[in-house]
Amino acid sequence: MNLFETIFDNVLTDRIAILYEQRRISYAELRDQTLATVRVLCSLGVERGDRVALLLNDSPEFIAAFIAICSYGAIAVPINMALRSDEQQAILNDCTASFAIVEEDLCRTMLVDASNKFPRLTTVVVVSRQEGTREFSTGETTDQREQPIVPSIRVHLLAKLLSESGQAAATGVAFPDENQPAFILYTSGSTGEPKGAVHRQSDIFFTNETYCREVLNLRHGDRLFSSSRLPFAYGLGNSFTFPLLNECTTILCRPKPTPEVIAKVFADYKPTIFFAVPVIYSLLLADQKNRNSDSALDCSSLRLCISAGEALPAQIGEDWEKGFGVPVLDGIGSTEMLHMWMSNHEGEVVYGSSGKLLNGYEARLLDPEGSPTPPGMEGNLWVKGASAAMGYWKKPEITAGTFVGGWVRTGDLYRGDSNGLWFHMGRSDDCFKSSGQWVSPVEVEGVLLRHKGVSRAAVVEDFDGDSLPCACAFVVPADVSANHAELETELRELTRSSLPRFKQPRRYVFVDELPYTATGKIQRFKLRELLRVESATS
Repeated sequence: MNLFETIFDNVLTDRIAILYEQRRISYAELRDQTLATVRVLCSLGVERGDRVALLLNDSPEFIAAFIAICSYGAIAVPINMALRSDEQQAILNDCTASFAIVEEDLCRTMLVDASNKFPRLTTVVVVSRQEGTREFSTGETTDQREQPIVPSIRVHLLAKLLSESGQAAATGVAFPDENQPAFILYTSGSTGEPKGAVHRQSDIFFTNETYCREVLNLRHGDRLFSSSRLPFAYGLGNSFTFPLLNECTTILCRPKPTPEVIAKVFADYKPTIFFAVPVIYSLLLADQKNRNSDSALDCSSLRLCISAGEALPAQIGEDWEKGFGVPVLDGIGSTEMLHMWMSNHEGEVVYGSSGKLLNGYEARLLDPEGSPTPPGMEGNLWVKGASAAMGYWKKPEITAGTFVGGWVRTGDLYRGDSNGLWFHMGRSDDCFKSSGQWVSPVEVEGVLLRHKGVSRAAVVEDFDGDSLPCACAFVVPADVSANHAELETELRELTRSSLPRFKQPRRYVFVDELPYTATGKIQRFKLRELLRVESATS
């Protein structure tokens, strides 16, 4: 199967594919741009199997480049723009990309001492968004910015290459083997160094046949907007796979998705399906408390809201549906599996659960010794399905420990019930024992978030005065002027009435913010490190 043909064959050419910065880009325009990008790849000497890094904001240029690279037979490597420069550098070097398509405002910073930082990089194509430059036009643009910054690296303007490609010989798309790598997505790094999951084009089609068909049930005229970005596996499905494989419309947004930006997107483009991570729903709810009714978030166009990335606390889901009248369907997926394999379904939402296993996937719970856990008991979740990655890029030992006999170890601790519902207990590495019994940070955080004075919370393992393990809660108050002592007293009373003693936090640390990955996951390992450093210096 080929992305180019699947997206563009038989679609009505005047149908709108992308809404972006007050522009309406049709499927015909996107098709022409993609073919022009294929010709650009050919002119640059990109060959089948070459890695082409994408350091681009969510934009039409990203979409056209991704389709072109995969359909041409090269390997696309999207890199999250929200990562630090050293993290982007590490990923670019790890995938050994010789080619990169880069936002102009990032290019010159990135290429300082590039010959030392990027020993494999030979060609950079710059996407300029300066006034007067339209990357989706074929008009000539100035080449003043197309100057060599590093002698060993060729730098080109995309607009100029696209213009020149019109005179180039016609170049069609290839037909890569179904088992050929098409793109590499890097994990979020919530537990340490990111790893590149290698995927095929067929993996994309499988997520469309499973999650999209079973959960989203897309309709003619649906407009999909995701606050999670395209380089994130979740965002790639939301903003690329599902809308474009089903002749719908994707809404793309370059700025960081703050509450103000999201409110403007809702007002301007009227999405029908909204995708976000739990922290975004929490921020939007908090933002609404500070607004009057005349400036409330307009959710009138929405028929579904989707959450993933981390388990959605039940309180947030309930508050959202109560406040806006739209259910939030929580689910779980991963970079290794490309998208979600469990989800709540419309009309069957159970807040606090990840819903039910999707058709086409298998799941099992194993104890640390690899034996099946008894019914109703938590265990390490393993999943199986045709969207699984081929493995991690150039990491055979880690691959062997994660991809075993067709099964993928998720690293999540789960339990199931007799109704087929699955409940996330936390990451296996984040759960810990207190008084000899397992503590799920997710469960404790869910209780803390019931308190109206708590905006966000994260629970990690700590140690008491006798060096025995116990729970510590990091809390972001909803009110910056809140009296911490009073709030702690109320939280202790709440947890005392809701949790057994061994799960109740022994210590509370009040902070202004929690550390998150670029994809919205709490980095609990950083909080544990803070406690270790504090303990060592006290």
